[in-house]
Amino acid sequence: MTAGEETEGVGDDPYGEGWDATRSWVEHGLSGAERIEKVVRLRGGWTSRMRRLDLGGPDGRRSLVLRSFVAPFYVRHAEGLLTREADILRLLADTDVPAAELVAVDATARHCDHPSLLMSLLPGTVRVGDRQADDRADLLARQLVRIHHLPVPAQRRPRTYQPWASAERVSPPADTERPDLWQRAIDVIRREPPAYQGSFLHRDFHPGNVLFTGTGEDLRISGVVDWVETSWGPADLDVAHCSTALALLHGVPAGMRFADRYAAAGGTLAEDRAAHLHWRLLDALGFAPDAEKVGVPWRELGRVDLTARVLTERLEGYIHALFERYA
Repeated sequence: MTAGEETEGVGDDPYGEGWDATRSWVEHGLSGAERIEKVVRLRGGWTSRMRRLDLGGPDGRRSLVLRSFVAPFYVRHAEGLLTREADILRLLADTDVPAAELVAVDATARHCDHPSLLMSLLPGTVRVGDRQADDRADLLARQLVRIHHLPVPAQRRPRTYQPWASAERVSPPADTERPDLWQRAIDVIRREPPAYQGSFLHRDFHPGNVLFTGTGEDLRISGVVDWVETSWGPADLDVAHCSTALALLHGVPAGMRFADRYAAAGGTLAEDRAAHLHWRLLDALGFAPDAEKVGVPWRELGRVDLTARVLTERLEGYIHALFERYA
Protein backbone atom coordinates (compact mmCIF):
# COMPACT_ATOMS: atom_id res chain seq x y z
CA MET A 1 0.00 0.00 0.00
CA THR A 2 3.02 2.27 0.07
CA ALA A 3 6.09 2.67 -2.07
CA GLY A 4 8.45 1.39 0.64
CA GLU A 5 8.53 -2.29 1.54
CA GLU A 6 10.75 -4.45 3.70
CA THR A 7 10.37 -8.22 4.00
CA GLU A 8 10.25 -10.01 7.34
CA GLY A 9 10.17 -13.67 8.14
CA VAL A 10 6.83 -14.88 9.46
CA GLY A 11 8.08 -15.20 13.03
CA ASP A 12 10.53 -12.30 12.99
CA ASP A 13 10.17 -9.38 15.36
CA PRO A 14 12.12 -6.49 13.77
CA TYR A 15 10.67 -3.90 16.14
CA GLY A 16 11.37 -5.84 19.32
CA GLU A 17 7.64 -5.70 20.05
CA GLY A 18 6.44 -9.21 19.33
CA TRP A 19 3.49 -10.16 17.17
CA ASP A 20 2.99 -13.88 17.87
CA ALA A 21 -0.48 -13.35 19.35
CA THR A 22 -1.44 -11.07 16.48
CA ARG A 23 -0.26 -13.63 13.93
CA SER A 24 -2.28 -16.34 15.66
CA TRP A 25 -5.35 -14.07 15.64
CA VAL A 26 -4.97 -13.47 11.91
CA GLU A 27 -4.46 -17.14 11.09
CA HIS A 28 -7.40 -18.20 13.27
CA GLY A 29 -9.67 -16.15 11.03
CA LEU A 30 -8.31 -17.41 7.72
CA SER A 31 -10.29 -19.74 5.52
CA GLY A 32 -9.44 -23.42 5.17
CA ALA A 33 -5.76 -24.25 5.28
CA GLU A 34 -4.54 -20.73 4.49
CA ARG A 35 -1.31 -19.69 6.16
CA ILE A 36 0.86 -16.58 6.25
CA GLU A 37 3.77 -17.22 3.90
CA LYS A 38 5.49 -13.84 3.94
CA VAL A 39 5.29 -10.58 5.86
CA VAL A 40 6.24 -7.29 4.24
CA ARG A 41 6.59 -4.20 6.40
CA LEU A 42 5.07 -1.23 4.60
CA ARG A 43 6.89 2.04 5.11
CA GLY A 44 5.69 5.58 4.70
CA GLY A 45 3.37 5.81 7.70
CA TRP A 46 3.72 7.55 11.05
CA THR A 47 0.98 6.53 13.46
CA SER A 48 0.94 2.74 13.10
CA ARG A 49 2.81 -0.35 11.97
CA MET A 50 1.60 -1.48 8.55
CA ARG A 51 2.31 -4.99 7.30
CA ARG A 52 1.35 -6.75 4.10
CA LEU A 53 0.55 -10.38 4.81
CA ASP A 54 0.98 -12.69 1.82
CA LEU A 55 -1.21 -15.75 2.28
CA GLY A 56 -1.14 -19.14 0.61
CA GLY A 57 -3.63 -22.00 0.63
CA PRO A 58 -5.42 -24.63 -1.44
CA ASP A 59 -7.31 -21.95 -3.38
CA GLY A 60 -4.22 -19.93 -4.26
CA ARG A 61 -2.61 -16.79 -2.93
CA ARG A 62 -3.89 -13.44 -1.72
CA SER A 63 -2.65 -10.56 0.43
CA LEU A 64 -4.09 -8.63 3.35
CA VAL A 65 -2.93 -5.54 5.21
CA LEU A 66 -2.53 -5.43 8.99
CA ARG A 67 -2.55 -2.12 10.87
CA SER A 68 -1.27 -2.24 14.47
CA PHE A 69 -0.98 0.65 16.91
CA VAL A 70 2.20 0.33 18.96
CA ALA A 71 3.20 3.79 20.23
CA PRO A 72 1.74 4.41 23.72
CA PHE A 73 -0.24 7.51 22.67
CA TYR A 74 -1.99 5.65 19.85
CA VAL A 75 -2.51 2.52 21.94
CA ARG A 76 -4.41 4.66 24.45
CA HIS A 77 -6.67 5.98 21.68
CA ALA A 78 -6.75 2.80 19.60
CA GLU A 79 -10.22 1.65 20.57
CA GLY A 80 -11.80 4.81 19.22
CA LEU A 81 -9.54 5.05 16.18
CA LEU A 82 -9.86 1.44 15.02
CA THR A 83 -13.55 1.16 15.83
CA ARG A 84 -14.12 4.29 13.77
CA GLU A 85 -12.08 2.97 10.86
CA ALA A 86 -13.93 -0.36 10.94
CA ASP A 87 -17.29 1.43 10.91
CA ILE A 88 -16.21 3.68 8.04
CA LEU A 89 -14.89 0.78 5.95
CA ARG A 90 -18.26 -0.93 6.36
CA LEU A 91 -20.00 2.28 5.30
CA LEU A 92 -17.77 2.75 2.26
CA ALA A 93 -18.30 -0.82 1.08
CA ASP A 94 -21.56 0.32 -0.54
CA THR A 95 -20.01 3.31 -2.33
CA ASP A 96 -17.70 3.94 -5.27
CA VAL A 97 -14.89 5.21 -3.02
CA PRO A 98 -11.90 2.87 -3.52
CA ALA A 99 -11.42 1.86 0.11
CA ALA A 100 -10.22 -1.42 1.59
CA GLU A 101 -12.61 -4.15 2.69
CA LEU A 102 -12.71 -4.78 6.43
CA VAL A 103 -11.67 -8.33 7.36
CA ALA A 104 -11.40 -8.19 11.17
CA VAL A 105 -10.64 -5.78 14.00
CA ASP A 106 -9.33 -6.16 17.56
CA ALA A 107 -9.45 -2.57 18.75
CA THR A 108 -8.64 -3.35 22.40
CA ALA A 109 -5.89 -5.96 21.81
CA ARG A 110 -7.99 -8.63 23.49
CA HIS A 111 -6.45 -11.25 21.22
CA CYS A 112 -3.49 -9.40 19.68
CA ASP A 113 -0.18 -8.08 20.97
CA HIS A 114 -1.32 -4.59 19.99
CA PRO A 115 -4.64 -3.08 18.84
CA SER A 116 -5.01 -4.17 15.22
CA LEU A 117 -7.21 -4.03 12.14
CA LEU A 118 -7.05 -6.44 9.21
CA MET A 119 -8.21 -5.37 5.76
CA SER A 120 -7.89 -6.18 2.08
CA LEU A 121 -4.89 -5.05 0.05
CA LEU A 122 -5.61 -2.29 -2.44
CA PRO A 123 -3.63 -2.04 -5.68
CA GLY A 124 -1.28 0.83 -6.39
CA THR A 125 1.43 2.82 -4.68
CA VAL A 126 1.86 6.12 -2.91
CA ARG A 127 3.37 8.70 -5.28
CA VAL A 128 5.16 11.65 -3.67
CA GLY A 129 7.61 12.61 -6.42
CA ASP A 130 7.34 15.80 -8.45
CA ARG A 131 6.75 13.96 -11.74
CA GLN A 132 3.07 14.21 -12.76
CA ALA A 133 2.31 16.06 -9.52
CA ASP A 134 -0.18 18.36 -11.27
CA ASP A 135 -2.03 15.42 -12.80
CA ARG A 136 -2.22 13.71 -9.43
CA ALA A 137 -3.49 16.91 -7.81
CA ASP A 138 -6.38 17.06 -10.28
CA LEU A 139 -7.28 13.47 -9.45
CA LEU A 140 -7.00 14.19 -5.73
CA ALA A 141 -9.42 17.10 -6.07
CA ARG A 142 -11.98 15.03 -7.96
CA GLN A 143 -11.73 12.19 -5.47
CA LEU A 144 -12.15 14.52 -2.52
CA VAL A 145 -15.30 16.02 -4.05
CA ARG A 146 -16.75 12.51 -4.41
CA ILE A 147 -15.98 11.78 -0.75
CA HIS A 148 -17.62 15.00 0.40
CA HIS A 149 -20.72 14.30 -1.68
CA LEU A 150 -21.35 10.87 -0.15
CA PRO A 151 -24.95 10.66 1.11
CA VAL A 152 -24.36 9.61 4.72
CA PRO A 153 -27.50 9.05 6.85
CA ALA A 154 -27.57 11.13 10.03
CA GLN A 155 -27.40 8.04 12.23
CA ARG A 156 -24.21 6.87 10.49
CA ARG A 157 -22.36 10.16 10.50
CA PRO A 158 -18.91 10.06 12.12
CA ARG A 159 -17.99 12.26 15.06
CA THR A 160 -17.64 16.02 14.67
CA TYR A 161 -14.14 17.03 13.58
CA GLN A 162 -11.48 17.77 16.16
CA PRO A 163 -8.94 20.56 15.49
CA TRP A 164 -5.31 19.50 15.33
CA ALA A 165 -3.97 22.88 16.41
CA SER A 166 -4.83 25.51 18.98
CA ALA A 167 -3.47 28.96 19.66
CA GLU A 168 -1.92 27.71 22.89
CA ARG A 169 -0.13 24.71 21.36
CA VAL A 170 1.35 26.11 18.14
CA SER A 171 5.16 25.90 18.02
CA PRO A 172 6.58 28.46 15.55
CA PRO A 173 10.11 27.77 14.27
CA ALA A 174 12.61 28.85 16.92
CA ASP A 175 14.76 30.73 14.40
CA THR A 176 12.00 32.30 12.31
CA GLU A 177 12.70 35.75 10.91
CA ARG A 178 8.94 36.40 10.66
CA PRO A 179 7.58 36.05 14.20
CA ASP A 180 4.85 38.59 13.43
CA LEU A 181 3.54 36.34 10.63
CA TRP A 182 3.22 33.39 12.99
CA GLN A 183 1.56 35.50 15.67
CA ARG A 184 -0.91 36.85 13.11
CA ALA A 185 -1.81 33.29 12.09
CA ILE A 186 -2.16 32.19 15.70
CA ASP A 187 -4.47 35.12 16.39
CA VAL A 188 -6.75 33.98 13.55
CA ILE A 189 -7.27 30.49 14.97
CA ARG A 190 -7.70 31.91 18.47
CA ARG A 191 -11.12 33.19 17.37
CA GLU A 192 -14.28 31.12 17.44
CA PRO A 193 -14.45 28.79 14.41
CA PRO A 194 -16.77 29.98 11.62
CA ALA A 195 -20.18 28.44 11.04
CA TYR A 196 -20.11 25.76 8.34
CA GLN A 197 -22.21 23.38 6.28
CA GLY A 198 -21.24 19.89 7.43
CA SER A 199 -19.79 17.26 5.11
CA PHE A 200 -18.39 13.75 5.41
CA LEU A 201 -14.64 14.28 5.82
CA HIS A 202 -11.77 11.87 5.37
CA ARG A 203 -9.94 14.29 7.67
CA ASP A 204 -6.43 13.05 6.77
CA PHE A 205 -6.67 13.25 2.98
CA HIS A 206 -3.27 13.96 1.43
CA PRO A 207 -0.93 12.33 -1.13
CA GLY A 208 0.47 9.93 1.47
CA ASN A 209 -2.95 8.35 1.97
CA VAL A 210 -3.88 7.87 -1.68
CA LEU A 211 -2.72 5.05 -3.97
CA PHE A 212 -2.17 5.43 -7.69
CA THR A 213 -1.74 3.11 -10.64
CA GLY A 214 -0.58 3.85 -14.17
CA THR A 215 1.31 6.76 -15.67
CA GLY A 216 0.60 9.44 -18.23
CA GLU A 217 -2.97 9.30 -19.49
CA ASP A 218 -3.48 6.01 -17.64
CA LEU A 219 -2.83 7.56 -14.21
CA ARG A 220 -5.65 6.62 -11.83
CA ILE A 221 -6.45 6.66 -8.12
CA SER A 222 -6.73 3.04 -7.01
CA GLY A 223 -7.23 3.46 -3.28
CA VAL A 224 -7.83 5.88 -0.43
CA VAL A 225 -6.50 4.62 2.89
CA ASP A 226 -6.28 5.57 6.58
CA TRP A 227 -9.84 6.30 7.68
CA VAL A 228 -9.15 6.44 11.42
CA GLU A 229 -9.79 10.20 11.69
CA THR A 230 -12.95 10.35 9.56
CA SER A 231 -15.19 13.16 10.80
CA TRP A 232 -18.14 15.42 10.09
CA GLY A 233 -17.18 19.03 9.46
CA PRO A 234 -16.41 21.75 6.89
CA ALA A 235 -15.21 20.62 3.46
CA ASP A 236 -12.71 23.49 3.71
CA LEU A 237 -10.83 21.55 6.40
CA ASP A 238 -10.16 18.53 4.15
CA VAL A 239 -9.16 20.89 1.33
CA ALA A 240 -6.90 22.73 3.75
CA HIS A 241 -5.15 19.54 4.84
CA CYS A 242 -4.41 18.38 1.31
CA SER A 243 -3.37 21.91 0.33
CA THR A 244 -0.83 22.12 3.15
CA ALA A 245 0.59 18.72 2.24
CA LEU A 246 0.94 19.70 -1.42
CA ALA A 247 2.68 22.94 -0.45
CA LEU A 248 5.16 20.98 1.65
CA LEU A 249 5.70 18.28 -0.98
CA HIS A 250 5.87 20.32 -4.16
CA GLY A 251 6.18 23.97 -3.13
CA VAL A 252 3.86 26.77 -2.07
CA PRO A 253 2.18 27.30 -5.49
CA ALA A 254 1.04 23.66 -5.54
CA GLY A 255 -0.66 24.13 -2.20
CA MET A 256 -2.29 27.38 -3.24
CA ARG A 257 -3.76 25.88 -6.42
CA PHE A 258 -5.52 22.93 -4.81
CA ALA A 259 -8.62 24.82 -3.64
CA ASP A 260 -9.14 26.03 -7.21
CA ARG A 261 -8.82 22.45 -8.49
CA TYR A 262 -11.37 21.34 -5.90
CA ALA A 263 -13.84 24.06 -6.91
CA ALA A 264 -13.34 23.24 -10.60
CA ALA A 265 -14.16 19.60 -9.83
CA GLY A 266 -17.52 20.62 -8.36
CA GLY A 267 -16.63 21.13 -4.72
CA THR A 268 -18.12 23.89 -2.58
CA LEU A 269 -16.04 25.98 -0.18
CA ALA A 270 -16.91 28.76 2.25
CA GLU A 271 -17.91 31.92 0.39
CA ASP A 272 -16.49 34.09 3.16
CA ARG A 273 -12.75 34.45 2.55
CA ALA A 274 -12.09 34.99 6.26
CA ALA A 275 -13.84 31.72 7.07
CA HIS A 276 -11.85 29.82 4.47
CA LEU A 277 -8.63 31.40 5.77
CA HIS A 278 -9.47 30.20 9.28
CA TRP A 279 -9.69 26.57 8.16
CA ARG A 280 -6.55 26.83 6.04
CA LEU A 281 -4.53 28.28 8.91
CA LEU A 282 -6.00 25.88 11.46
CA ASP A 283 -4.60 23.05 9.39
CA ALA A 284 -1.27 24.63 8.45
CA LEU A 285 -0.39 25.53 12.03
CA GLY A 286 -0.88 21.91 13.02
CA PHE A 287 2.26 21.12 11.00
CA ALA A 288 4.47 23.64 12.84
CA PRO A 289 7.36 23.95 13.22
CA ASP A 290 8.84 21.49 10.68
CA ALA A 291 6.10 19.10 9.51
CA GLU A 292 7.84 16.15 11.17
CA LYS A 293 4.83 13.82 11.00
CA VAL A 294 4.82 13.92 7.20
CA GLY A 295 8.49 14.70 6.64
CA VAL A 296 9.75 11.48 8.22
CA PRO A 297 7.57 9.09 6.15
CA TRP A 298 8.09 11.13 2.97
CA ARG A 299 11.85 10.86 3.38
CA GLU A 300 11.41 7.10 3.86
CA LEU A 301 9.64 7.09 0.50
CA GLY A 302 12.60 8.72 -1.21
CA ARG A 303 12.00 12.46 -0.76
CA VAL A 304 15.29 12.98 1.07
CA ASP A 305 15.31 16.56 -0.26
CA LEU A 306 12.49 17.39 2.16
CA THR A 307 14.68 18.22 5.12
CA ALA A 308 13.29 19.84 8.25
CA ARG A 309 14.70 23.17 7.03
CA VAL A 310 13.04 22.90 3.61
CA LEU A 311 9.69 21.97 5.15
CA THR A 312 9.86 24.80 7.67
CA GLU A 313 10.59 27.33 4.92
CA ARG A 314 7.76 26.00 2.75
CA LEU A 315 5.31 26.04 5.64
CA GLU A 316 6.19 29.62 6.49
CA GLY A 317 5.96 30.66 2.84
CA TYR A 318 2.59 28.94 2.55
CA ILE A 319 1.18 30.77 5.57
CA HIS A 320 2.37 34.05 4.08
CA ALA A 321 0.71 33.18 0.74
CA LEU A 322 -2.58 32.40 2.51
CA PHE A 323 -2.68 35.88 4.02
CA GLU A 324 -1.77 37.43 0.67
CA ARG A 325 -4.70 35.73 -1.03
CA TYR A 326 -7.43 35.54 1.60
CA ALA A 327 -6.85 38.28 4.19
